[in-house]
Amino acid sequence: MARPKGSTSNARERLIEAAGRGFRTGGFGGIGVDGLAKEAGLTSGAFYTHFGSKTEAFRFALHEGFEFFQRGIAALRQKVGKNWLTALVNFYFKDRMEVDLCEACVLPSLTADAMRGDDETRIGYETDLQNLAETLASGMSGKGAAERSWTLLALFAGGASLARTVKDETMRAKILDSVRESALKVCEKR
Repeated sequence: MARPKGSTSNARERLIEAAGRGFRTGGFGGIGVDGLAKEAGLTSGAFYTHFGSKTEAFRFALHEGFEFFQRGIAALRQKVGKNWLTALVNFYFKDRMEVDLCEACVLPSLTADAMRGDDETRIGYETDLQNLAETLASGMSGKGAAERSWTLLALFAGGASLARTVKDETMRAKILDSVRESALKVCEKR
């Protein structure tokens, strides 16, 4: 639901949130500046007050998606303690897969558009992805934690993409269960 037009509090944050929802739902090419502004309850002119282009808004939405993931990890670490990585895998491939596409994880929902982005977009994505890989590796013990964190990220992105794409619920459940089991094995101490 859009906020009332004319409300200026946190307009930039509203635009970033709207951009994240809009890009996740329709892809970069599926929504324009007018749609992003409308989703935030603002005018297109207000959009250009905060962002120079749709591409710039996309970069901010990408970054915010990664920051959201990092905040979730931090909260899980505080709540669960040393077994946070196992809890993350279970949460990601169960509860997190139940949210609407507009609220989906940055990895399966925005990676393809980032891949098609300009150099600045791809470099920003790369930086955020590296930070996320390092965070995941910090929860792993044993050999090859850095390498295993990349495998885990690939399972998050690929598994969620496959599961969100199929219509058959039985197939979806099989995908999520098998990818979750593989992800848990990646997290085990070696």
